Formats: sequence, structure tokens, C-alpha cells
Amino acid sequence: MTSHVRHITIDCADAYALGGFWAQVLGAPLSDEDVPGDPEALVEAPGAAVLFVQVDERKQTKNRVHLDIQPQDRSRDEEVERLLALGATLVGDHRKPNGRGWATLADPEGNEFCVECSAAERAAPTGTRLPVTADDVTSAVRLAVDVLAGAPADRWDAPAGTLTWTCWETVEHLSDDLFAYAVQLGPRTPPLDGEVPYRWAPERQGGPHNAVFADRDAGPAGLLATLEASGALLASMARTTPPEVRSYHGYGISDPEGFAAMGVVETLVHTHDLAEGLGLAWSPPPALCDRVLARLFPDAPAGGDRWTVLLWATGRAELPGHPRRTSWRWDGRPREDGRTASSAGESV
Repeated sequence: MTSHVRHITIDCADAYALGGFWAQVLGAPLSDEDVPGDPEALVEAPGAAVLFVQVDERKQTKNRVHLDIQPQDRSRDEEVERLLALGATLVGDHRKPNGRGWATLADPEGNEFCVECSAAERAAPTGTRLPVTADDVTSAVRLAVDVLAGAPADRWDAPAGTLTWTCWETVEHLSDDLFAYAVQLGPRTPPLDGEVPYRWAPERQGGPHNAVFADRDAGPAGLLATLEASGALLASMARTTPPEVRSYHGYGISDPEGFAAMGVVETLVHTHDLAEGLGLAWSPPPALCDRVLARLFPDAPAGGDRWTVLLWATGRAELPGHPRRTSWRWDGRPREDGRTASSAGESV
């Protein structure tokens, strides 16, 4: 057996205030148990949480250990400007004319940290494809839940966009998709010839075939809790399953990154369906759309608005210069297998 890092712990003078700063830096919540004046504050960041502990001693010199952060949806320089506006200070500028390098900042109590180039900036010079990660699953699901939480309570039985399912059923279907992708990675020897044998069945004729259903008495908040829980299951499996593991999917044997990408696509496009049915606005981050397009739709057109291209790839939008798709499927097989298959086929 081995050990895992549970928390990264930082000594400080005001745990709650400094935790609040870092919660904004990392886009992660402070623990619900923390209140102003507490001697400890926990920022529940994906991967490893950051714990701030109040101590009497003042910071004396440069930290021997520091955090390196990488922006996820903006450039390094844009992130530096955002963090300076939050209250950080610039300690050292190591950015180079060729776009590489980093900036060293200090938080409001003087703890140094570095801001590196984004993954996109690092990949651009070589044309490297950016992977879809467990954090992408978490981000997609949380963005969806936050938008859907604003839905009118009386609209959940309306059709979800052009689907024949209600909005309630579509969230159940999405929760079930995320659950299904997670469990395909669960057995010690994942199946290569079929799905893990849960029983999938509809609650009504014409409804989605699910193993996961929400308790209607729990209302929309309970429904969205099932969605977030299923997303967390998939993110955990994508993060902890070795990348060489393979498991069955009807569109090709896939790997943990492939199942993560499938979960992200399901989340983005079904939230589009739901937003149409519920009267909500929904436009996910272009960089996230670009990563899943590169992973699952290798024949998708380059350039253009990446969200529009993803909607086109999944049969939900027109794309100038390209015929509208009336059927589609992704290619879930690992990219290193060396082929780029067409993503035309059958799916919802």
C-alpha cells in the first residue's frame, strides 16, 4: 500500500480570508463547515484540497514549497491580470519573448506561487492534442448543474429541445450515461465484449432506458444532485484508472480519457437540449468543446466557433459549408490506435 496527498497545508494569519482568496484563484468552494474566524479553512479543489491553518508565527522568508498553477480557460497573461485584481502581487516576472516562462506572484499574506502557461499555450507550438481530463468532467457537470438550477419549477415536464423525452427524463438519461461510463472502468478486468450487466429499462414506453432514476419527490434539486453525483463517479474513475486500461463501448473499445470525453459531450449537448426546453441560456467554454472534438470527432472541421461545430457534429446545428447531420456517432477508440474514422452514424 502507498500514501496519497490528502491536503496541501499552508500556515497563515487569517485562515478564512486567505482561503477565500484561494477559492477564487482555483474556482473551488470553501468547505461549508468554515466560517470567518475559524482557525482552519479548506478549499475543496479537485485533485488535492488546500488547507489553510492559522498560526501565530509570521512568514519570515521565501517558501521552500510553493504552488504552480495553470489556467484552464484563459492565457497565462490573462490569468496573471485576474489574480492581481483579486489581491495578488507580482514578485518576479520570468515570462519570455517567445511566450514561454512564468510569473511569480504572492497571495495577500505573501505566500509565493507561480502562474504557468496554459495547456493550450504549451501545446500550440507543436500542434499537440490536449487531453480530456477528469477535471473536464467535473467542470462540465458543475457548469450544467449551475445553469439548470435556474430552471422554472413548472417546466421540467416539457420536451427537452427536439428530443421526445421530458426535461426531467433527459437529466435522468444524462445521469445514467455518466454512471454507465464510470462503471465500465470499475471491474478489475473491465469487459471488452459488452457492458457491465446492470439492468436498463424505461419507466414509460418511449422513455430512456436507464439504470439510474431520480426520486420525483426530491424535486428538481434532488434530480440535479443525482446528476452531480454521477458526474463525480465518472470523474473519479477517469482520474484513478490507469491510462492503459481499455473497456467496451458500442462505438469502439475505449480508454479512461475516451470515457471522460464521452461524459463531457453528453453533458454539453444534453444541457443544450435542456436549455431549449427550459428557456435557459447555455454556451460552454470553447476550449472544452475543442478538446472533446479533437478526441471523439477527429474529422470535425477545424476552426470556427467550437461550440457550434460540436452541435453540428452531434446533429444539433447547421454549419456553413457542411451538410447538416441527420445521424452521427463519435469514435471512442484511443487516438494512438492510429486511425481517424468518420463520426457519421447513429446516436442521440
